[in-house]
Amino acid sequence: MRIEAERFHKATGKTERETRYYISSLAPDVPRLNQLVRQHWGIENKLHWVLDVAFGEDQSRKRAGNAAQNFSLLNRIVLNLLKQETTLKRGIKGKRLKAAWDPAYLLKLLGI
Repeated sequence: MRIEAERFHKATGKTERETRYYISSLAPDVPRLNQLVRQHWGIENKLHWVLDVAFGEDQSRKRAGNAAQNFSLLNRIVLNLLKQETTLKRGIKGKRLKAAWDPAYLLKLLGI
């Protein structure tokens, strides 16, 4: 399938257009396929946004060997642990700070 996407950048005021191609074994139901693609990218964008804002992944300077990939995996594990913990009413960044300052909370997150 082919999807023609358009994105408006608020900061620059410019519109960007691109064509994306996908291969699927699903029936050619245009509204459904469009919904699935948008859903996938919505999840992907939310994950990367959280990893960048709360974990500063875009600012990371890890380049040697597998360091970037290893730390990215650890960040995702930590993100999942923080999302599962619901007793503290703070955002991901706030929960990370609390875990750094409060050893008891850290152990609670780790299930120890």
